[in-house]
Amino acid sequence: MPAGPRATAESLPITDVELDDEFWSPRVETNRDVTVAHQYDQLETNGCLENFRRVADGETGGFEGPMFIDSDAYKWLEAASYVLANHDDADLRERVDEVIELVADAQQADGYLDTYFQLVEPDQKWTNLSVMHELYCAGHLVEAAVAHYRATGEESLLDVATAFADRIDQQFGPDGQTGVPGHEEIELALVKLYRVTDEERYLDLARYFVDARGQRPSPLADELANIDDIAGANFVHHGHTAAEGARNHFLRDGEYDGSYAQDHQPIRDQETVEGHAVRAMYCYTGVTSLLQEIEDDELWAAMRRLWTNMTTKRMYVTGGIGSEHEHEGFTEDYDLPNDTAYAETCAAIGSIFWNQRLFELTAETAYADLIERTLYNGFLAGVSAGGDRFFYVNPLETDGDHHRKEWFYVACCPPNAARLLASLERYVYGRGTDGDALYVTQFVGSSVETELGDETVSFTQSTEYPWDGETTIEFTHDEPVDFDLRIRVPDWASDVALSVNGASVSASTADGYVSVEQAWNPGDEVTLSFSLPVDALTADPRTRADAGRVALRRGPLVYCIEDADQSVPVESLTVSDGADSFEPDHDPDLLGGVTTLRGSGTAIDLDGWEESLYRPAESVDREDVDVVAVPYYAWDNREDGSMTTWLPKS
Repeated sequence: MPAGPRATAESLPITDVELDDEFWSPRVETNRDVTVAHQYDQLETNGCLENFRRVADGETGGFEGPMFIDSDAYKWLEAASYVLANHDDADLRERVDEVIELVADAQQADGYLDTYFQLVEPDQKWTNLSVMHELYCAGHLVEAAVAHYRATGEESLLDVATAFADRIDQQFGPDGQTGVPGHEEIELALVKLYRVTDEERYLDLARYFVDARGQRPSPLADELANIDDIAGANFVHHGHTAAEGARNHFLRDGEYDGSYAQDHQPIRDQETVEGHAVRAMYCYTGVTSLLQEIEDDELWAAMRRLWTNMTTKRMYVTGGIGSEHEHEGFTEDYDLPNDTAYAETCAAIGSIFWNQRLFELTAETAYADLIERTLYNGFLAGVSAGGDRFFYVNPLETDGDHHRKEWFYVACCPPNAARLLASLERYVYGRGTDGDALYVTQFVGSSVETELGDETVSFTQSTEYPWDGETTIEFTHDEPVDFDLRIRVPDWASDVALSVNGASVSASTADGYVSVEQAWNPGDEVTLSFSLPVDALTADPRTRADAGRVALRRGPLVYCIEDADQSVPVESLTVSDGADSFEPDHDPDLLGGVTTLRGSGTAIDLDGWEESLYRPAESVDREDVDVVAVPYYAWDNREDGSMTTWLPKS
């Protein structure tokens, strides 16, 4: 993916990378062969595509689904386009073309496109930006169009998206309506559209939406004052009208509070991550995309502050974010309950989007480290092994009643997961924007042919990550090419060793990379190895939900324990403080092949508790038991049972 002129690195195009990885390739193939087809069927079953047909046929009424259901089709088109970038699938291409034609037929002559408003409230467009998601849907249309254009070179969907973007620019441009999207998304999409079209007005519009957020008086507050007379007043969503939903989210003690949509302060002044977690991540992704194009020290300082607050005070050990169910978002520092964790899959995906933009802007490894943590844990848990069941909510502890579902009324997470997996290639490598560096940021087996400056570079990466901490880069291009090879060393790694063509090389890891700059010849090999220790993590003592508990981690993977692997109930188990009682054991037949952690703990004897809820501590009997932990991403793929990530200490 191209980055802006102020970026330090840019992600390699999907078409430059071919995955061949024991861990990720089966998941990407399942996404391609199962998930994308399953989700198309759901678009038909749940009325999403029928809404477009009704609009195209000139009908009114009969709208199905939530008001933002159009975005499900757009995210599906984006995921399918990424698949087509590297795989010539005639049936999928035909289906994509059919959906694009349907979308185009539904578009109004003036460029407007939103099936809810076209079918239900045609005279109320642009009146309720706080909750009706017009600009959100438009943003996903633009993202799909850019993905389709880059994958196929065809402009059919891009023409639809640019026409709608032009209509939005007319509505909100310099002399237009003052407005702020209640759900961010249009900002990051407009930057993508600018990079494809070179039309400055799209970049200016993105900047307008960023700058308008948090100003006083807030356009969203004005909408709230008239909420019963504008769009959605009588539309029932999740058991209440859109008007009621707006009051629930934007009023506190009877006064307007825009923190739910990051509208409580100008972004430049914000100190803590607030509100709906997905909105926040899309907002910051848009801002950081903008910062790759323009210089704005205040915005950049805000992104640094907000990232630090999120990662040091408001993020789960899995990389999941957003602890509260009611607002699907952030609460306060260290409020990270495990059994009631929300940790929406879409929020994890949004975090990956934001951190990828931050990496491109700075080339700093901290952002790639967080992508890794979130990718292998908070995100991956959201998709079943079979590719046709999904978590919306990702708790870190459950008594066995939380399971993945094949779809949701609000179905943002499944197609979001599909588009991330379908574009995994672009998160593995980067190249310096000045053409003198190649970055290996994730350890995923693959072959690459790309341009670095004026030269063609090709290589393979071979690895058994995340089960083994060794990766080898072998160059396969025809002529020597001189550049700096920079391989990320994970922040948790130890015993790091580097060799070039079999000879040990001393390399500094001060900035998070091992770096070797030389002329790279065909056949040259670089091997980076590091140990994958089992760590017993403790939380900041102010995180009360984790007091007296440890979480097990090996390499990038956070582990959990499920009833399925224990001889006693999970609730009765305790473990020692240290990780030295746990040893890795790879089981190729378990859960598609995983390295488990096998160790020892103790269990409370449950006999006799039926007669008393409480006992003196000295009267409680304990026995030594074996404990088996599995990667958190793999839980709930077997029989029902309790699960916990944070284990009580003996």
